[in-house]
Amino acid sequence: MTRSPEKPVPRPPRPVRYELTLFVSGASKRSARAIADATAFCDMRLAGRYRLSVIDLYDDPTATFGASVLVAPALVRDRPLPVRKIVGDLSDAGVVASMLELPVADDPPPALGLIS
Repeated sequence: MTRSPEKPVPRPPRPVRYELTLFVSGASKRSARAIADATAFCDMRLAGRYRLSVIDLYDDPTATFGASVLVAPALVRDRPLPVRKIVGDLSDAGVVASMLELPVADDPPPALGLIS
């Protein structure tokens, strides 16, 4: 009796993991707002599929060399390639998603604006 070869069970596709870096400048209100907005954006749009690193340019000014960042706040999508960047206000989730070429929800939420 011969056995028929078993067909491999297809695995579900692995979700895309995003690596992002937020560059801020010091402990200012603008930096705090950028951190809050970037964190809220990632939690809403990329829940469980992202790693967000925050780099303070006052603490590590050489960190911008590899990323070619000249202005803060700047949010950089490092992975998946290609690298994408947005500089300035991060409170509009639709604009952030579009500029970083991230998935956009069918019904995008209103602007984040978490800190006044």
